[in-house]
Amino acid sequence: MSVNILGDQVSEERAENARLSAFVGAIAVGDLVKTTLGPKGMDKLLTSASSGQSIVTNDGATILKAIPLDNPAAKVLVNLSKVQDDEVGDGTTSVTVLASELLREAEKLVDKKIHPQTIIEGFRIASKAALEALDKVAVDNSHDDAAFRKDLINIAKTTLSSKILAQDRDQFAEIAVSAILRLRGSTSLERIQLIKIMGGQLSDSYLDDGFILNKKFGLDQPKKIKDARILIANTSMDTDKVKIFGAKFKVDSTSKLAQLEKAEKDKMRAKVEKIKNFNINCFVNRQLIYDWPEQLLADSNINTIEHADFDGVERLALVTGGEVVSTFDYPEKVKLGKCELIEEVIIGEEVMTRFAGVSEGAACTIILRGATEQVLDEAERSLHDALSVLSQTTKETRTVLGGGCSEMIMSNAVDTQAQNQEGKKQLAVEAFARALRQLPTILADNAGFDSSELVARLRSAIYSGLTTSGLNLSNGTVGDMRQLGVMESYKLKRAVVNSASEAAEVLLRVDNIIRAKPRTADRNR
Repeated sequence: MSVNILGDQVSEERAENARLSAFVGAIAVGDLVKTTLGPKGMDKLLTSASSGQSIVTNDGATILKAIPLDNPAAKVLVNLSKVQDDEVGDGTTSVTVLASELLREAEKLVDKKIHPQTIIEGFRIASKAALEALDKVAVDNSHDDAAFRKDLINIAKTTLSSKILAQDRDQFAEIAVSAILRLRGSTSLERIQLIKIMGGQLSDSYLDDGFILNKKFGLDQPKKIKDARILIANTSMDTDKVKIFGAKFKVDSTSKLAQLEKAEKDKMRAKVEKIKNFNINCFVNRQLIYDWPEQLLADSNINTIEHADFDGVERLALVTGGEVVSTFDYPEKVKLGKCELIEEVIIGEEVMTRFAGVSEGAACTIILRGATEQVLDEAERSLHDALSVLSQTTKETRTVLGGGCSEMIMSNAVDTQAQNQEGKKQLAVEAFARALRQLPTILADNAGFDSSELVARLRSAIYSGLTTSGLNLSNGTVGDMRQLGVMESYKLKRAVVNSASEAAEVLLRVDNIIRAKPRTADRNR
């Protein structure tokens, strides 16, 4: 007789069923994104049923974030790709695919009655051997500026080759590397602003070494200011309502109304006088500036930019070295922003304001052009991946080779390690090596080549000691990745192997899945 101790809205899956559910969910997620891997990977078109919005992308994290999944194991892999996106910025598809391939191998081992804990032990030994092999082949050129810049360009090209920007990757690699080197080792991408402007084509995009704000100067003000001293503020500059919530005035004659208006004008004039005491020639405000204060400031030769929004104001403060202020009583305590030149520029059809020669020389703006909103959004995602990887590479300067080369080297090391293992653990270590070999196999499959033959040739090249061999996916041969410049960040590859093996381990430990409906008012016990 079985006793049911669970409530009526709770369901449970045990042992084999629970494990199968975890495997099936993870493998399905891997299969979903694996066609997007590599330079010949395909894109996914995601459409929202409610809003009708559509996204075209091949970014693993974006795809998985957009799809509502019910399987708990699938959610673990979604989380995995998100963490990879936050930590390194690229490799989101690789990490998901590797984790799902590890679980595919684990499923076969569990079918052979090998205990999950034995598989986990084997996976741990294997991932340690894989990362040691990766360490040995990593190259560091940070001591030589020219070689390091070339490495960065190659990493950018490799990252972009699997994205929408592949056709113009030389141009975008230059843009991304120039932008990152301006940061001088910082990984804060806040100083690089991306502005998307519809129209033109992707190759019309360019890097501007100033900071561009998508706003205009006020009416009848000069279009150019040299040696700008900028006060950046978040304050109310409108005078047509009393700022006390719910206050009402009743007046019994128009003369009293005029008095009220005069009082408001005098109050605003006093505020403008305080602002003039800062000895500035440009006033940027996050909120609106009404005509009267704008006129007063313009009469004093102070240009105004209104409604610069929170993001714009914060970034402007960051790049010009100023502070955002709300009160104007102590000019000596406030840091003004400085730059050599502010001018209005026309990009596409839009008028914007450009701040050139900013004190924080690290700042720059990338102008992205493209035919449609979807193209621009995907271009932004692609460029963001490249910028993230490059900024991480300026910190962890080692590089490894792409095109399946690193995976095959790790796979070789894991195979060697397997021969030193006894018992069933050996099978788990070998399974890890097979999962690593799946990545070059998928790259070849996605490019439309015969993966069995290509990967066998790559394997024999690596095992014969040609450790720079990888898949040349332009013509379906095994080539020298260093000569072809197919490079990847060491940190990215390391994160992929580390995270994927840890995620597989977490899911292997599962032997029970309990689903409970959320508590409601009538079910509070």
